[in-house]
Amino acid sequence: MIPEVGHFALMMALVMAIIQAVVPLAGVATRRSLWMAYGAPMAAGQFVFLALAYLCLSASYLLDDFSVANVANNSNSLLPWYYKASAVWGNHEGSVLLWSLMLAGWGFAASAFSTSLPRDMVARVQSVMAMVSAGFLLFILLTSNPFERLLPNVPADGADLNPLLQDFGLVVHPPMLYMGYVGFSVVFAFAIAALMGGRLDAAWTRWARPWANVAWAFLTVGIALGSWWAYYELGWGGWWFWDPVENASLLPWLTGTALLHSLAVTEKRGSFKSWTVLLAISTFSLSLMGTFLVRSGVLTSVHAFANDPSRGFFILVLLGVTVTLSLLLFALRAPRVSHRVGFGWLSRDSLLLVNNLLLVIMTVTVLLGTLYPLILDSLNLGKISVGPPYFNALFVPLTVLLCAFMGLGPSARWKRMGARELTTKLWLAGAGALVIGVLAPLLYAGQWNLWVSLGLVAALWIVLPLVRDVIDKCRHAGSLGRGLARLSPAYWGMVLGHLGLAVTLVGVTVVSNYNVERNVRMAPDVTVEVAGYQFTMRELTSRRGPNFLADTSLIEVRRGGDGRTFMMHPEKRLYLATGMPMTQVALRPGLFRDLYVAMGEDLGGGSYAMRIQYKPFVRWLWLGALLMAAGAVLAVIDKRYRRVATRRGAATRRVTP
Repeated sequence: MIPEVGHFALMMALVMAIIQAVVPLAGVATRRSLWMAYGAPMAAGQFVFLALAYLCLSASYLLDDFSVANVANNSNSLLPWYYKASAVWGNHEGSVLLWSLMLAGWGFAASAFSTSLPRDMVARVQSVMAMVSAGFLLFILLTSNPFERLLPNVPADGADLNPLLQDFGLVVHPPMLYMGYVGFSVVFAFAIAALMGGRLDAAWTRWARPWANVAWAFLTVGIALGSWWAYYELGWGGWWFWDPVENASLLPWLTGTALLHSLAVTEKRGSFKSWTVLLAISTFSLSLMGTFLVRSGVLTSVHAFANDPSRGFFILVLLGVTVTLSLLLFALRAPRVSHRVGFGWLSRDSLLLVNNLLLVIMTVTVLLGTLYPLILDSLNLGKISVGPPYFNALFVPLTVLLCAFMGLGPSARWKRMGARELTTKLWLAGAGALVIGVLAPLLYAGQWNLWVSLGLVAALWIVLPLVRDVIDKCRHAGSLGRGLARLSPAYWGMVLGHLGLAVTLVGVTVVSNYNVERNVRMAPDVTVEVAGYQFTMRELTSRRGPNFLADTSLIEVRRGGDGRTFMMHPEKRLYLATGMPMTQVALRPGLFRDLYVAMGEDLGGGSYAMRIQYKPFVRWLWLGALLMAAGAVLAVIDKRYRRVATRRGAATRRVTP
């Protein structure tokens, strides 16, 4: 009965999405306020029914209802309850349901927090959100029903969840990533609504900017969690593999970053209007493209779901319709937007424009490397592999160039600025970045490394001009305390976001060049030295987990300098339902280094293959991402975004009920 309730809830949500898509838009066209008001209750009802459907699927998992095909294919009676809960979205059907639930949640939130905006604008936003939601609900009901039954042939037990997904990373990574993907639908809806209304002024960017910041923060954390999960779960010790599915999440992050800066320019200066709309369309379209790649069957990846061409075709059609109609509307409306705001070649406006262009070039670079092999394969023109050499050769220089302009931006003035004035403000920061970046590798490792120096110079060039800018603002305020207090949360959010990128750059640079790795054969009482640490296998033990058997190695680690010891416990697991072996990595984390031990194959005679790694500053990768996300959230609490009431003269047109 529970699955049937969930299926009915999905159908009711689709009905409400269709009503929400049609009636408010008709109300705008006929100036009927009652019809416009349909959007809010339909958004709330759609969210309630999708939440009910999701709860029904979760209950089917927790109650081991193996008559539901989705449960039988992705769960098992021995699976711990917390993995049963996360297994709901650890498959194609459940993940699309979670996507739709989050889309409805964002739509409900957009309605609830936009009550003081112009009524016609809100109605258009609600209608656009509902159109996207209706597309995904049709996708679920027609091709990906999570409540399909296996009656009367109900299996005695389930096939189990993929052991790779039986991890805390699955619990947190996909929901965060989906929240970022889906969150950009709100910004997309505001952009399309502004195009529909023919009002591409600064007002819509002020309304959309908080949503963009929150969505970008979720996407940043989601990508970081995916990197962290791959790092410790797959046993390789890498944090980014340029996997096509990883690239699919990076693409909207790059354009989303450009969108954040473009929204700021449009709100502050009234320029970049068409560019901002185009970035909003592109970011959400790339989010949809990531969905297509993961669920179409065109990729073979640990991240990918589904292998059904009909599903991929449906999403491809949905993506094509969304992109085509959006760009058609943009082509019809954007030329009417006047661009009378000028700025000099050296100004914050021009520097932000250059950064946006670099981010778009980086996006195109990753997109080409990701899609080109797939296009060749689909046309039967051969199979090629595009991997790290391609991406690193193009992406790294573009990143360094991006950092160069990022260092200039915060210190430059809007509209125009003299080159001599900017040089006077930044020469000390530039000299400091150069000197520290060149000398630091000698102090850390005793051997100079060009790439480490380049990465450190780029990171310091981001940070030191920010420090100078904060000092200048405090000096103008008369005292340090008064100056710091007068700086807005939006400004501190910008500082924190740029600082986070610098921290990530340091982590990427140092761990990529100073990582130490040894693949060794170890047996009890065998000692191996790696990066000044002595690893000794003391014994091998066996244990039984809730749904697996494990061989555990007890490794004693002694640091050469002070003789301190601690234990690490890597495991080799065999999952009972699937017979699939898995490596459980042992980590000794630290702010400045990780020790990483992965237990490989049984070599016989009590010996195992071991991968031991010393990974300096690897935690800075994810610390920087958290700082960037925190900066985006901090910017949202700025008081000007809490004052959402329309300005004088921007009130809605008079409507008739």
